[in-house]
Amino acid sequence: MSVPLLKIGVVLSTMAMITNWMSQTLPSLVGLNTTKLTAAQGGYPDRSTGVLPAIPEESWQVYSSAQDSEGRCVCTVVAPQQSMCSRDARTKQLRQLLEKVQNMTQSIQVLDQRTQRDLQYVEKMEVQLRGLETKFRQVEENHKQNIAKQYKAIKTKMDEIRPLIPVLEEYKADAKLVLQFKEEVQELTSVLNELQEEMGAYDYEELHNRVSNLEERLRACMQKLACGKLTGISEPITIKTSGSRFGSWMTDPLAPEGDTRVWYMDGYHNNRFVREYRSMQDFMTSDNFTSHRLPHPWSGTGQVVYNGSIYFNKFQSHVIIKFDFRTSSISKSRQLDYAGFNNAYHYAWGGHSDIDLMVDEGGLWAVYATNQNAGNIVLSKLNPNTLQIVKSWTTNHPKRSAGESFMICGTLYVTNGYSGGTKVYYAYSTNSSTYEYIDIAFQNKYSHISMLDYNPRDRALYAWNNGHQVLYNVTLFHVIRSEEL
Repeated sequence: MSVPLLKIGVVLSTMAMITNWMSQTLPSLVGLNTTKLTAAQGGYPDRSTGVLPAIPEESWQVYSSAQDSEGRCVCTVVAPQQSMCSRDARTKQLRQLLEKVQNMTQSIQVLDQRTQRDLQYVEKMEVQLRGLETKFRQVEENHKQNIAKQYKAIKTKMDEIRPLIPVLEEYKADAKLVLQFKEEVQELTSVLNELQEEMGAYDYEELHNRVSNLEERLRACMQKLACGKLTGISEPITIKTSGSRFGSWMTDPLAPEGDTRVWYMDGYHNNRFVREYRSMQDFMTSDNFTSHRLPHPWSGTGQVVYNGSIYFNKFQSHVIIKFDFRTSSISKSRQLDYAGFNNAYHYAWGGHSDIDLMVDEGGLWAVYATNQNAGNIVLSKLNPNTLQIVKSWTTNHPKRSAGESFMICGTLYVTNGYSGGTKVYYAYSTNSSTYEYIDIAFQNKYSHISMLDYNPRDRALYAWNNGHQVLYNVTLFHVIRSEEL
């Protein structure tokens, strides 16, 4: 039972007790004998109970009822005839009783007012409590939702971190290997110092062999440190805004120290002029360049500058040409057998992008498709001097479904598109001849990628994005296994 109903019940019970007391006590106080009325006919008791005097002419007649419509006590008194003496003792008692009843009536009215006021206060408090209860329920639900969101975020982070555990274990082994190198170097240094003091203590040839062996192992270690698995791509860095919607730009990963020339090729067909900028700074801030005219127009945007020469696909053919900038002449050309060309197996964006040439830490590569492989990507390692195929790998990825691709450490990475939302989602490893689906975010800032290549010297991706020349830094995980050294 609620608090307001309990208050009303207490008031009604109090009124009923007062009425009952008055109906039993009032006649005795005035000296009346009570009798119960019965019906004149039928012998049924009357629905109301009353008290009558034995001699109506000489006595008082008193009736009582429980309460009126407002819950107050009501008494009905019939006075005796006027001939009765007003100074009778019973009259005095009745007057005193009436005063008491009036006092009780006033008290009941005061109590009723207080009860009504308390009832209003309780009702107001009940509304406030219900409001607080609703707010607490909302807070509890929001707390549960926040806990669920936090749990989901933590679980996502744990899923991202979990694959790093075996990598960290291998790093521990790598640290031991480096420590071993350090100890061997210290030992050889000590031996060389002693040798300077005492010639002939060690055989010179043996010592030279030990130094050469350590040098080779360190070189192999450094080469492996340059490679790793792609785990992240940074936000784009816009270097310049120039040219048409399609094109390519690059630097030479095998250029001598201090050579930072930039090579720039606008368009994807029917053009044969290559711009040479002296440095990245010149490319960013000026239009001072040297123009080189190629003997044939190129096809697509898959050109690459490597060790002082540019490699490109001759327009409307499956011929690869090596053009030497130093001599301004073709040093080698060769057909890429069975490769589709002239928009037969282009990237998703089109543009005669059938044959894509690229380089990584391992050398020169060609990405294309053939009828024999049902239009799926074929990956071939090329000899940069003869352009002969060293080895080929066939994949199960349709070339027309690829947005762009690039090579890092012998692994081909493919994007899922070239416009709008883009990510790197497919990787084929030539080291294990296996593929996997991945999910690496790639921000396509200007909504149309027509060229994407990796430069192993800069450890960066070069992109042509809708008339903007853009760079992306990459994050690689390096793993060194001692048995490979």
